Amino acid sequence: MHHKVHQRSRIVLPSFLVAVLVVPLFATPAYAKRPALPRTATLKVTVDKSHALDEHRLEIRMSRPAGKIRLTVTNEDGRQIVDDEFNFEGKPANALLPVRWEQKADEPIGTISLRMSDKDENYIDQEYSAWYVPIPHEEVNFRSDSSDLDASEIPKLEEAFLKVQEVLSKDKAKEHKTLTLYVAGHTDTVGIATYNVRLSQLRAQSLAKWFRQRGVRIPIAYEGFGESALRVATPDQTDEPKNRRADYILADDAPPMKGTGFKPSWKRIN
Repeated sequence: MHHKVHQRSRIVLPSFLVAVLVVPLFATPAYAKRPALPRTATLKVTVDKSHALDEHRLEIRMSRPAGKIRLTVTNEDGRQIVDDEFNFEGKPANALLPVRWEQKADEPIGTISLRMSDKDENYIDQEYSAWYVPIPHEEVNFRSDSSDLDASEIPKLEEAFLKVQEVLSKDKAKEHKTLTLYVAGHTDTVGIATYNVRLSQLRAQSLAKWFRQRGVRIPIAYEGFGESALRVATPDQTDEPKNRRADYILADDAPPMKGTGFKPSWKRIN
């Protein structure tokens, strides 16, 4: 009788971390032509989810020769948007197994489910729940060369705070253990680029501190991107209000910041 080893686990996305599952395999003496595995043999499956949200791509490795991978993706309402199978038979142990899929850019991922089988049809099931929610808001205006919040701008932050709380209230089961509010600051091209990075960091920090003092209890992180991710393309030394902005994002892990040209170093607010 063919022996299957299977396991079902629910793992909340840290979407950009690597998860490893170890499942014991046992010898199958019924297959005379197939050498029995020692009882200490293991199947290790590594799933890199760092590009799941932005590029809709997973990178998987198995410690044994690969078989097939079944992928199912649902949106936030639970509607299935992807159901596909990838055949990796013939790929050796530890080979890179890329899994890619297509979906609408404006359709957020709710869950990603995987069934990963080796060539002997031993398999592991994994399910990831993913949140990446940009918070719409009216931009806070800072005085020139300042990161101080003026009293006249607080009503804008109050509206953003209510929207953050509304999204958080949807996680009734508290499944998203690593959910974080990310605050990203941006500037226009007026001034020196390196100075603008620092100014945008200070402004993002001010916003992050306000959210903490107002009552956001989940982790809050901030970073400044200066003029590296312009919303409106302009020449250098151009005063453009639409580029002086901040992004508020609720996500299970550090959000993909496309077009910035550097890897952000998110700082945490206590």
